[in-house]
Amino acid sequence: MAKRSAALELAILGVLAANPLHGYELRKRLISVLGLFSTISYGALYPTLKGLVSRGFLVEQDENPSAKYPKRTRIVYALTDLGRSHFEALVADSGPTAWEDESFAIHMSFFGQTKADTRIHILQGRRSRVEERLDLLQTNLAKGRERLDAYTLELQQHGLDALVREVRWLNELISREESGGINATSSTSPTAVLNGSVEQKNQDEYPINNSLNLQEAPQ
Repeated sequence: MAKRSAALELAILGVLAANPLHGYELRKRLISVLGLFSTISYGALYPTLKGLVSRGFLVEQDENPSAKYPKRTRIVYALTDLGRSHFEALVADSGPTAWEDESFAIHMSFFGQTKADTRIHILQGRRSRVEERLDLLQTNLAKGRERLDAYTLELQQHGLDALVREVRWLNELISREESGGINATSSTSPTAVLNGSVEQKNQDEYPINNSLNLQEAPQ
């Protein structure tokens, strides 16, 4: 829960770094535009906003303070100088927290505001995390395959394939970053690369087993 809260704080600061927003617009942007969270309840969003305000990272502003007869006050949240400095420090952090499931996608969504060496370190760290999971799953699957039924095996293989694909994707991103970044190499699409040498290299290292036969699995 603490990791998710920290990830939500980073996402909020990053979105508000562009321009002030009220709660509804902020929630919509987090969900629909950045796609950082599948759902964000107002019960999670507003306490987080209040916490950021109390720490001096955000300030609440009246959206229309000059209105003569306002029906109700609409609060807009804006980043303070302290909040901007805090956000910049967070996106510059390439340590293990930035590699984890809760925060990796958020850090990557702000790569446009991150230095190249930081981007590469985060991608390499994420790759190491995924490779650890891949090795563990491959080991467990090899040891316990005969004790699993056909459907559990299918589920395990699905998870294995997903990890293999993520390693390939991360390898491609790292390669492009080392060549000058995604913008500098945008003429080469990820699909085209996966059809070439990068795909073959990763298939050799992490072959996907697509030969699973439900009929042959132990019952």
